Amino acid sequence: MLEDIKKTRLKKLENLKKAGINPYPAEVLRTHTNKEALDEFKKLANKEITLVGRVRSIREHGGSTFCDIDDGSAEIQVYFRKDVVGDKEYNLFINNIDVGDFIEVFGKLFLTKKGEKTLDVLKWKILTKSIMPLPDEWYGLQDVEERFRKRYLDLILNKEIKDKFVRRSEIIGKIKKFLDNNGFLEVETPMLQIMAGGAKAKPFKTHLNALDMDLYLRIAPELYLKRLLVGGFEKVYELGRNFRNEGMDREHNPEFTMLEFYAAYWNYEKMMDFTEKLLKSLDKKIFGKKFKIVEYNKIIKKPAASPEGKQAGPPQSEGLGGDEKEVFGKIKEPTFIIHHPVGISPLSKKSEKNPKQVERFQLIINGLEIANGFSELNDPIDQIERFKAQEIERKKGDEEAHQFDKDFIEALEYGMPPAAGIGIGIDRLAALLTNSKTLREIILFPTMRPKEQ
Repeated sequence: MLEDIKKTRLKKLENLKKAGINPYPAEVLRTHTNKEALDEFKKLANKEITLVGRVRSIREHGGSTFCDIDDGSAEIQVYFRKDVVGDKEYNLFINNIDVGDFIEVFGKLFLTKKGEKTLDVLKWKILTKSIMPLPDEWYGLQDVEERFRKRYLDLILNKEIKDKFVRRSEIIGKIKKFLDNNGFLEVETPMLQIMAGGAKAKPFKTHLNALDMDLYLRIAPELYLKRLLVGGFEKVYELGRNFRNEGMDREHNPEFTMLEFYAAYWNYEKMMDFTEKLLKSLDKKIFGKKFKIVEYNKIIKKPAASPEGKQAGPPQSEGLGGDEKEVFGKIKEPTFIIHHPVGISPLSKKSEKNPKQVERFQLIINGLEIANGFSELNDPIDQIERFKAQEIERKKGDEEAHQFDKDFIEALEYGMPPAAGIGIGIDRLAALLTNSKTLREIILFPTMRPKEQ
């Protein structure tokens, strides 16, 4: 059936070409968006305007035809009349235009007898001839996996999905504006790194032919951002992609968007307070109440270990596995978990009150780890010892253990001011704020196995 439809559309494409029409012109005329035409209807009524959009429906009534076109801003009804556009142009439209095609229409706005705002078409032009029919024409987009693989169709057919990604973009814009207004400088650090550092995670490895050297896709920008603190920047942030070659589930995707920001002369408590203010600026309904603070050892008696005996942890956290994940999964209201064990926090500063703990926090909301931050370890001697402990774990087979980064140690030896930093998972935050059940719903093109496999 699909192949038959495709053959019919290809024939229509040839018909347009034979009529001397370019089915894919470069030049497009548009005086108003569809939304502007609807919102400013009284002012524009009976004035000649030009609109564009994808044909979403066609309803033929003898010598006249109603269509709905969508340009992304709104859907509007357009009205073709044979006695207005002429027999040739009318028949050309009826015989060769399908749902899914893009057209340009020139005409005047009027109200139908039913009171619907409509464009009375005087002239029309094909902008794009579609070869494949939209799914709802022949089988519907019933397969959830297919929605993610062919997100472009999902966006066409489901307005609520498109609205989620508009909301995601707005969230990111608000976050950046909040940071900018508070004196933070946006920077960019390498995604290809000689050493994968800044978190406990398994990296993707690649090879640079030009220099004949192995590189890693970054698992975090942390160590480069802290180098900038050494270099004299006081407040920096980066919002970009991280990559971790680990598990996939409703909370994890191999590539994900992470926000990290660092402030010199802050500690973890000031960072917690600032983070709470940042989130409240995004949504007072979800983040309206004062965030709770709970000691790590009050809810986790013993960090979970994997069958191999190593400290467990999912791709976007350190030490949050097994028992932790089960306990944290029950936390619904915004809650800071503080003072983690030193062994699972190799980049955090030790607590002066209890050297077995670090000045670290995780923000848990609705069972998800949204943020992870701490007072940054700026003692190069202590950092060397932490890296050595991680190296021992690596030799035992822990691929997630942190590598020994000599260059970063050297940077610390020049002196890094006291500072606090945080990583916020943008995908998880967006999922929370859009009421999405999985990350795949809020990532435009999530990582997936090819359908044929």
